[in-house]
Amino acid sequence: MSEIEILTIEVGSTITKINAFNLLEEGGFDHVAQGFAPTSVALGDVGLGVQQAIADLEARLGAAIGKPETFVNSSAAGGLRMTVHGLTYSMTARAAREAALGAGAIVKMVTAGELDDFELDEIRATHPNIILLAGGVDFGEKGIVLRNAEKIASLKLPIPVVYAGNVALRKPIHHIFQAAGLEILVADNVFPDVDVLNIEPLRHLIHEVFNRHIIHAPGMAKFAELTHWGILPTPGAVLRGAELFAEELGDCLVFDVGGATTDVHSVTDGAAEWAAKMVEPEPHAKRTVEGDLGVFVNARNIVDLAGNTEWEARMTELQAMPATERERELTRALCTFAVEIGAKRHAGVVTDLYTATGRRQVVKGKDLSAVQWVIGTGGALTRITGGTEILKTICTGPGKYLMPAPETRILLDRDYLFSALGTLAQAHPEDVKATFRRWVKKAKPKND
Repeated sequence: MSEIEILTIEVGSTITKINAFNLLEEGGFDHVAQGFAPTSVALGDVGLGVQQAIADLEARLGAAIGKPETFVNSSAAGGLRMTVHGLTYSMTARAAREAALGAGAIVKMVTAGELDDFELDEIRATHPNIILLAGGVDFGEKGIVLRNAEKIASLKLPIPVVYAGNVALRKPIHHIFQAAGLEILVADNVFPDVDVLNIEPLRHLIHEVFNRHIIHAPGMAKFAELTHWGILPTPGAVLRGAELFAEELGDCLVFDVGGATTDVHSVTDGAAEWAAKMVEPEPHAKRTVEGDLGVFVNARNIVDLAGNTEWEARMTELQAMPATERERELTRALCTFAVEIGAKRHAGVVTDLYTATGRRQVVKGKDLSAVQWVIGTGGALTRITGGTEILKTICTGPGKYLMPAPETRILLDRDYLFSALGTLAQAHPEDVKATFRRWVKKAKPKND
């Protein structure tokens, strides 16, 4: 067999996955083989798990991989612990939070308005890896943002501070942190004007900090030397894959149901009929992480949320990799609940607002009614039967929640390649698009 051209390494929190690809002459990727191994963070070197996964891949190939071009994504270091501080929760603080998701950061604390002593104590106790300071439209409010900068600088935390607020304050903010001997990074304002959301520049800057942080996972530094593209946070890889899929094939909604979390990604601006009723701007590409909706590690949370006594009685049957039909049936039920709740938390909600001039309808959150594709990736949705039917349950059309329409197409990433393709998009975006086109062409009208 010919030498492998491209390799992707995904160092997850529990599983390390290796994918081998070759480029096709007509464009796109030929997926050659896949290898798996437990992630070896607990052994003090993630490289051990990578070596085992490569050995598994080579055994399936029946040949050595050679020296392919290598791309890496990871969530093994757990993401950057991040605190976010803005003027109003519904504007700058919320926008900053949106930018953090998908860039490798986990938001541990959000404040709005001037920081008080209790909040400063909480920042210390959080032990963040990065602090994000935002606030004010361009050339707007200055006082509170400056005072917040002074208070954060007074903490003397040896971590990067990113400023993404009022452009008129860049110089004084830079001076405050430079005088304190602290690293200050500057991104474009996340909310430069009323109802204008600008999160991509900040997202890229947070990713740069993630790259510095991720190499501190034991043994990870060597992988930074294997690739010219840096180490992409795995959630960011999935989001990038979703963006390219939407560019090529239409608005999409992506579910990744795992043992610990349910991640939901959407790439859509919604339908024109709901746009005028939105009370807050939403990003074109959005990610939400439901940390209480996992089908193994956090299955107890799902059972408690559902209040299902039958599931409660069967918790001893739960397996990370269900082997019997009865075990698969339980995982399927938990997965269905995780998708339904995750979708509702991600989607826009339609409510009635009573004003002096009467009642009017408003929308808060992401409008999913224009989504053309619902995609399932990750372990639970792709490794058990019934994944298509599970995803169909949320395609009810607009009601209280702005859900995808019943005719929305379903696509299952059965080989769990979405994050790998998102990682490859750094160098081969057109080939990723071509691969998605092939997926859709091969997809059957009905699965499972």
